[in-house]
Amino acid sequence: MHYDYLIVGAGLFGAVFAHEMKKRGKTVLIIEKRDHIAGNIYSEEVMGISVHRYGAHIFHTSDEEVWQYVNRLTKFNHYVNSPVAVYKDELYNLPFNMNTFSRMWGIRTPAQAKAIIEAQIAQLGIGEPQNLEEQALSLVGTDVYEKLVKGYTEKQWGRDCRELPSFIIRRLPLRFTYDNNYFNDPYQGIPVDGYTAMAEKLLDGCEVRCGISYEDYLAANADKDPAKRESWGRLVYTGMIDAYYAYCYGPLEYRSLRFDTQVLAEEDNFQGNAVVNYTEREIPYTRVIEHKHFTFGKGKGTVITYEYPAEWHVGEEPYYPVNDEKNAALYEKYAALAKRESNVIFGGRLGQYKYYDMDKVIRSALDAAALEV
Repeated sequence: MHYDYLIVGAGLFGAVFAHEMKKRGKTVLIIEKRDHIAGNIYSEEVMGISVHRYGAHIFHTSDEEVWQYVNRLTKFNHYVNSPVAVYKDELYNLPFNMNTFSRMWGIRTPAQAKAIIEAQIAQLGIGEPQNLEEQALSLVGTDVYEKLVKGYTEKQWGRDCRELPSFIIRRLPLRFTYDNNYFNDPYQGIPVDGYTAMAEKLLDGCEVRCGISYEDYLAANADKDPAKRESWGRLVYTGMIDAYYAYCYGPLEYRSLRFDTQVLAEEDNFQGNAVVNYTEREIPYTRVIEHKHFTFGKGKGTVITYEYPAEWHVGEEPYYPVNDEKNAALYEKYAALAKRESNVIFGGRLGQYKYYDMDKVIRSALDAAALEV
């Protein structure tokens, strides 16, 4: 069998690219090392609740074309992301807005909040920030940093904020309105039937083989009778770009995650919100997700997930890249190799070593597909 495209990875980039090629009459084979499609946006039903197996995924975009694209695949609800943060015995609204500042300082007006923040920043006297801590302090002042940024960030990255480069935090948005909507994008929601159903729609009519890695597929294909070996015209690779090149320059760094999902059959409402962040470094998890609130679920029983950040090692599951100067320089070496490949497309977070939101992954896949003739 000859395929026009061999696509490695049935996540969002691979599924969108496959969908676009199938519409053009091209033949595609998708291989996926996990036992399911949809990558990290995979959702599964538990007690009638759509559970995000790999952490909370809230779709949001300012790209109207992408929003129309996903709505042709599935129906979205009107969920608005409004997380809350717990620091010791205090609870705050996110993002940082007037509800946050009112709770923190007992004030009511934007002028009062601005005066407190500006006074704290001035008192610190930070010139050119030398690390993430100084960068954050120069943006939001002492109280917001200590209670809502420091511990959470250190858990995410696994190191002290003073050891992290300042450019990781370009800006920390402060909203001087009583608005708990986390995203500024005009389009936001959650698929009513779950993300897996959306991926199934994308991959409808495509040949998909789960439970096989790229390396195992190549080995198995090489062992076949030459007359039965499969071939392809173009390779679309959504795995780790450094792994593709056998870590010839050394491995890029990633952060990993561990999820502890619990079914609470006798509890109908565990925390009252879909996402609750825990900002103290002493608490090992960064957030708790209660999945039923993504779809305004009612009834008895709930499912919660504790999300733990973790160090990544070769052979483990990577979740997001460490975009510091050292890794950016290393990635450029791999990107230079990729540019020499005439028949390979690298896509997605791992293939392009870039932290993409879902809409940006879709846009990237659509743009890549548009270049194919």
